[in-house]
Amino acid sequence: MVSHVKIDSPVFRLHTNATVILLITFSIAVTTRQYVGNPIDCVHTRDIPEDVLNTYCWIHSTYTVVDAFMKKQGSEVPFPGVHNSQGRGPLTIKHTKYYQWVAFTLFFQAILFYTPRWLWKSWEGGKIHALIMDLDIGICSEAEKKQKKKLLLDYLWENLRYHNWWAYRYYVCELLALINVIGQMFLMNRFFDGEFMTFGLDVIQYMEADQEDRMDPMIYIFPRMTKCTFFKYGSSGEVEKHDAICILPLNVVNEKIYIFLWFWFILLTLLTLLTIIYRVVIIFSPRMRVYLFRMRFRLVRRDAIEIIVRRSKMGDWFLLYLLGENIDTVIFRDVVQDLANRLGHNQHHRVPGLKGEIQDA
Repeated sequence: MVSHVKIDSPVFRLHTNATVILLITFSIAVTTRQYVGNPIDCVHTRDIPEDVLNTYCWIHSTYTVVDAFMKKQGSEVPFPGVHNSQGRGPLTIKHTKYYQWVAFTLFFQAILFYTPRWLWKSWEGGKIHALIMDLDIGICSEAEKKQKKKLLLDYLWENLRYHNWWAYRYYVCELLALINVIGQMFLMNRFFDGEFMTFGLDVIQYMEADQEDRMDPMIYIFPRMTKCTFFKYGSSGEVEKHDAICILPLNVVNEKIYIFLWFWFILLTLLTLLTIIYRVVIIFSPRMRVYLFRMRFRLVRRDAIEIIVRRSKMGDWFLLYLLGENIDTVIFRDVVQDLANRLGHNQHHRVPGLKGEIQDA
């Protein structure tokens, strides 16, 4: 099985594993709630069948009156966003167009988050899994262990300085993960008519504001009760206007999902930015590579690390780091030490003409 092999960083896995699972779970939860219960329930008159009105308002979307969100509930308005829209001059109307698309959008977001991992798995080509040769377990005969260590060492020796492009491809995938999470913030902002970008900050501000003069941003973006206008022909052939009030029960779930996603996306953005800065430092600072390798793999001697970093390229360091994450610590120490000894004894290391990359059969 390849699933236990680590081929990426913890932050990258937050994007491609944790977030994908979260989004698919949310999508299933919304879909189940949508098709098991009633996603919309409108107060109707006797002239219009209930299922006809509900279906019409579900398809054509409902709306709220923006001015009514700041009015006092129970005395001025029956519910925030619901008010009489006749004879009061021009009103600002806010349509709830996103309501029936939430489940599909969450699933689409999950696909976007998984794309960098799919790309990296394609580019990585099973190299790490092929190289570790079950050395992650460490339970095998001495002869078998010695043979596998020699195969790994020979590969590292013969392909030294040939892994830069391989490592840069992974760094590109991490950059794509950052672009994706920032792009999804803008996508959600467009999806919610420009209200999502500051959603989390608005909720924090709402919680700290005085109770008298505050508007709940969760109710504003995800209203529980909205209006719907239905037109039909009357008995005399005239067009009749029917004003209905609709309850949107899914928005109770939607608001919880998206307030969590807002904070989660912000956290992912900050962590990934730090990771990108970390990668840039690694690329340009061999000394930092030595320090990080020493901090992560305590059993490896510092002089061995210094020789390898000095005589190899950044891609080789990255490959060794990933191998160290997967191989038994004692075996990895021996391999690194043997590689450093070879490099120390062969001051003019020459690589054979063809690079023989190990690929997963």
